[in-house]
Amino acid sequence: MSQPALNQAPVLVVGAGIMGMGIAQVAAQAGHAVCVYDTRPDAAAVAKDKLASSLSALVTKGKMTAEAVQALLQRITPVAHLRDAAHVRLVVEAIVENLQVKRTLFQELEGMVGDDCILATNTSSLSVTAIANGLKHPARLVGMHFFNPVPLMKLVEVVSGLQTDAQVAKAIFDLAERWGKTAVHARSTPGFIVNRIARPYYAETLALLQEQAAAPAQMDALLRAAGFRMGPCELMDLIGHDTNFSVTQSVFEANFFDRRFTPSLVQRELVDGGLLGRKSGQGFYVYPDGAPALAPCATSALSAQTTLVVHGSGAVADRLAEAVSAHLGGKPASRASSSDWVGLQVATGQLRLTDGRPARQVAQDVGVSDITVFDELPTVTGGALAFASVGSADWAQLSAAVLQALGYAPIQVADAPALVVARTLAMLVNEACDAVLQGVCSADGADAAMKLGVNYPAGPFEWLARMGRPRVVAILHALDACYRGERYRVSPLLQRGAVA
Repeated sequence: MSQPALNQAPVLVVGAGIMGMGIAQVAAQAGHAVCVYDTRPDAAAVAKDKLASSLSALVTKGKMTAEAVQALLQRITPVAHLRDAAHVRLVVEAIVENLQVKRTLFQELEGMVGDDCILATNTSSLSVTAIANGLKHPARLVGMHFFNPVPLMKLVEVVSGLQTDAQVAKAIFDLAERWGKTAVHARSTPGFIVNRIARPYYAETLALLQEQAAAPAQMDALLRAAGFRMGPCELMDLIGHDTNFSVTQSVFEANFFDRRFTPSLVQRELVDGGLLGRKSGQGFYVYPDGAPALAPCATSALSAQTTLVVHGSGAVADRLAEAVSAHLGGKPASRASSSDWVGLQVATGQLRLTDGRPARQVAQDVGVSDITVFDELPTVTGGALAFASVGSADWAQLSAAVLQALGYAPIQVADAPALVVARTLAMLVNEACDAVLQGVCSADGADAAMKLGVNYPAGPFEWLARMGRPRVVAILHALDACYRGERYRVSPLLQRGAVA
């Protein structure tokens, strides 16, 4: 089909829920006349009234003018019947995540709107190809996946099904950009970009919880220290465990039960018990209190006579050297830059940056009895830092004292491979590599999607550049050696070095 002109074209939003009205607001703010339809009687009118109230609050705060609000609201028209919006040039559907319901809606719309009207679905997990099945003109159906809250979140995934016309996808891409969004192209695949790549952020935490490697509050503190706005446990509580579990199940089933996407028994137990998070008053945490404050790791003061030698080279070694120098009152740190490991020598013991191997395995491999492995360094001084130790009775306490003296908040966890943050980042990188390998998106698209769609502090390929491909691969191999199976297999794209 020919590419329609969508600049200022009339728009129909189907669904007057939070997502639908958010889309309507963004479209109206960009100058479009917007019709809003909902199957529930008067739902669209009620939703418009709620929008007016929330926009009025923005006027009070000085973030919008009264004139701008009035103009925006005048462009939004609730309609009682779909046929009342037959003149539109774009339909954006934001209704229940049910394949048959969406198919039925679009088939009905196809018989009402003009031949050059684009049909867009805001689905977050269903196949665009499957939704288009049954349409006379499937080429004009495209995914236009917004993120909640729509007016604030910058990302729009533009999702092409097998029959989506390239010009239609481009028209929606350009339109999203005109609406002030950052658009990324995606191929229709389970979870698209964000919901697919994000799965390990939840899955690795849930796996560690099932192994009793750490407590929820510890996991959250460690990942917040890595730069994430919310830890995985508090984020799952916010999303709702029923919703998060459902998405995980959907991705798992849609990928023919690939073990990389296996749902968690920990989360299923929460769902079965009605402990859904904030909306039920309890999930991992009890609300309104939320996550409890962490007790500081019990340490003794580090003796001034303790000798610290920084081993290895690179950014982490340099950060450790700076921390040691600060601890020594500005005196340069002793360095052994030629070492093949990164970390600290403390007497006969070693504190090593994790390469994926548990501390017990490192001790066996290098023939040193006192071994501590520590996680990715926090992005800010004073941030939580996971470590695991094997060796003499007081070695773990000495390791904690060293890490604390260098400005970190040590958290001792079980001796699990790759600890917490490194494990999570490596899996996020691996999943992103598979997405690129399979043509779901580009590397740049993956980075933009994760930073803008779920507010990650960096994109997966940015983490890959920082950590280095050899280390990420080593971490994944160590995880696979411990657990076996397909979950931790290295993406072929990453394995063959086709990325940095």
